[in-house]
Amino acid sequence: MLAISALNTLFAVGNNNISVRVGERVARDLREALFLKVQSFSFGNLDRLKTGQLLVRLTSDAAAFQRLVQVSLRIGTRAPLLMIGSLILMFKTDQRLALIMIPLLLLTSAVIAFFISKTGPLFLTVQRRLDKLNTVLQENIAGVRVVKAFVRAGYESHRFEGANEDYTRFSARVLQFMSVMGPALSFCVNVGIVTGIWVGGRQAIRGDVSIGQIVAFVNYLLTTLGPLMIMANLANVWAAAIASGERLNEVLDAAPEIQDDPDAVDLPLDARPRVVFENVGFRYGASGSANVLEGVNLAAEPGQTVAVLGATGSGKSTLVNLIPRFYDVTAGRVLIDGTDVRRIRQDSLLAHIGIVPQETVLFSGTVRDNIRYGKPDASDDEIVAAARAAEAHEFILNLPQGYETRVEERGVNLSGGQKQRLAIARALIIRPAILILDDSTSSVDVETEMKIQAALEEWMKGRTRFVVAQRLSTVLTADKILVIDKGRIAAEGTHRELIESCPIYQEIYASQLGAGNCDSEAEER
Repeated sequence: MLAISALNTLFAVGNNNISVRVGERVARDLREALFLKVQSFSFGNLDRLKTGQLLVRLTSDAAAFQRLVQVSLRIGTRAPLLMIGSLILMFKTDQRLALIMIPLLLLTSAVIAFFISKTGPLFLTVQRRLDKLNTVLQENIAGVRVVKAFVRAGYESHRFEGANEDYTRFSARVLQFMSVMGPALSFCVNVGIVTGIWVGGRQAIRGDVSIGQIVAFVNYLLTTLGPLMIMANLANVWAAAIASGERLNEVLDAAPEIQDDPDAVDLPLDARPRVVFENVGFRYGASGSANVLEGVNLAAEPGQTVAVLGATGSGKSTLVNLIPRFYDVTAGRVLIDGTDVRRIRQDSLLAHIGIVPQETVLFSGTVRDNIRYGKPDASDDEIVAAARAAEAHEFILNLPQGYETRVEERGVNLSGGQKQRLAIARALIIRPAILILDDSTSSVDVETEMKIQAALEEWMKGRTRFVVAQRLSTVLTADKILVIDKGRIAAEGTHRELIESCPIYQEIYASQLGAGNCDSEAEER
């Protein structure tokens, strides 16, 4: 008995160690698979799966699945062996008693299955409530400065309290439901013990079995029902993992909306950056939604600077987002060097395009690391040259550690203009054939902006630039200005041509530089 007990302890410790190790590695692989899947998503996928939802799946849902693996390896391997061994011994002790207990065992298993089937949807609801809670939390942490600036802490606290209360209420409902299972199973166990003693006792009175056999049978019965009780107490882990597994599959099974064609080609390294839009139309989301762009035709020649101007929501950013194929057109086509972007491998396409988005995103690390983000092997001379072209070199030298200064989370230790100039340097360092600046100098003063434009003229010689802007000073020197109105190109031309012929452009000019300037310019023409 001592030897068997020692072996039992040894195997139990080994089983626990292996289950923990395997569970941790499964969680690691699952998080990595989810992360890589998110990295493969196109903008359309990310529009539907919000940041808070993805964070819950990477953390809470992955942890629930990890617990399932560990429980399965610990309980799922030992409990069945205990049950099988005990059942064999029950039949060897008294077949008639064992046959009487079979319905009880089936009933107990059915009770456990019932609770698991009911708690699965409940746990799915709980995780959805956690999505909402996490979304509110993520928004408030990211926007805490805005909350303070507008004195909205009370409102946000009330919003968080509502989401928190909603999550707590549903969690409590699940746990309360699960708490009924323990007493129900205890009742089944007690029924089994009473039945064994009652039936066995009558047989013992008749001399068919000994009292020792009855005691042994009851012990075997408890050993059979014990693992079922343990598994029942862990049923919430199973139910939670099943619900989380569905949510994980929602991410893992999602196909990126933008994918390479089987016969996709690479853009040659010396590709002429000529960009053509042929009757392009686009809409977000479902097929029934309104068009954001419609009937767009334009040609940007190598070396040209094309400015895109228009009211907020007119479709300016959407238009330039179709060039790197962040979204696919719903009508027409976009051509680069005569090739439809849908026939170009995405990696090859993006290698030719430098992008400075509306919202500047910097990563934790040094200033140097952020500039060479798109070209990790860039030399110090290349980094400095890109910084000079973006008018960032001077302010970088004035930072405490220069290029080795660490960028804090979301770049809070830098001004808006400094962050934008670092983002421009990051795009320039890859020497793109096409450069897209999406309102990327809005936080820079006019004098600095003019210096950046002058540097870009030299840096982007023979290359194509698309500049989305709100202020006219950014677009006055462009080779071609597109005026976008309600998803269509309302006018196209140089500043001189548009100031004479386009009422929308004249209105924008007058609103920013004054009606008098507009009239005097028209007279000069």
